[in-house]
Amino acid sequence: MTDTTPHRRARGKAKRPPTIHDVAAEAGVSRGTVSRVLQGGHNVSPAAQEAVNTAIRKLGYVVNRAARSLVTQRAGSVAFLLSETQDKFFEDPNFTTLLRGCTQALAEHDVPLVLITAGTDAERRRVSRYLSASPVDGVLLVSTHRGSPMIDHLRRVDLPLVCCGKPLGQRGALSYVAVDDREGAKDMVRHLLESGREHVATIAGPDDTPGGLERLAGYREVLAEYDIAYDERLVEIGDYSRESGEACMQRLLARAPELDAVFVASDLMALGALTALERAGRRVPEDIAVGGFDDAPIALGAHPPLTTIRQPWDRISEVMVRLLLAQINGDGPATVILPTELVVRDST
Repeated sequence: MTDTTPHRRARGKAKRPPTIHDVAAEAGVSRGTVSRVLQGGHNVSPAAQEAVNTAIRKLGYVVNRAARSLVTQRAGSVAFLLSETQDKFFEDPNFTTLLRGCTQALAEHDVPLVLITAGTDAERRRVSRYLSASPVDGVLLVSTHRGSPMIDHLRRVDLPLVCCGKPLGQRGALSYVAVDDREGAKDMVRHLLESGREHVATIAGPDDTPGGLERLAGYREVLAEYDIAYDERLVEIGDYSRESGEACMQRLLARAPELDAVFVASDLMALGALTALERAGRRVPEDIAVGGFDDAPIALGAHPPLTTIRQPWDRISEVMVRLLLAQINGDGPATVILPTELVVRDST
């Protein structure tokens, strides 16, 4: 009887996974060219980059990240660090929109994203220890508050960093991407006044955040343009949550029942304001016009659909990722301010 065991083993032998050498041979380029494509495509012609990407798809090549890290001394990933508690991440649609955009932008460079929340002192201590071990190559820092200890820690450990929004109270060069909060607020308040409203209130964001300060400043500047005295009775400070928008609106109605418009510094707070107005029997926009800020997905689904200031979330994500990757590759800090857009719907 013939022993066929070796033949069975040969037939069952696992196929060797493709290597970077296989990709180079398939694409007709050098191994170094493939390596540069995998690291972002610097100094690679469009034709060579396309040939390499085609070969990768055809062969099913998967990057060996452990091997790459040994060679480059890099982790091969970046962190999306949210300086808020986990409940706010799930409540505020802006954070998930930004996370999705950054993930997609990094995917084009084959860089995975690690989500980290640090909204309490205990979380910040744990995150600081974690990041001190350099498990990522850089950090996208979202929702920074004045005096954020995370910024100081990241600077001490020399991790490349890009902030979403202008960091307050920081000295020295620091990369950030922001929208023009003040001009966006001015566009909204002008829209409310030019539509015939006379008593425009505002629900501002926290005064330790750039959006809170700049949007309130824009509100005040437009009142001055129209020679309208600033009235503290018409101002409330929220925390960007729906509950705070509802509570602030209730207090405004109690203090200033004559108000006929309100500029709310976030769409989520504006939804809370709409709830308070409905409970009080005030019609929107007939009795009181309501304007928000963000153009989050919830703005279109509000009742009535919310007039708001659009932030270009896809563009913000794209630029944050571009600046961070540039820093990782040795570039210095940079700042980008993006324009906003007034979106008029049925609430004004």
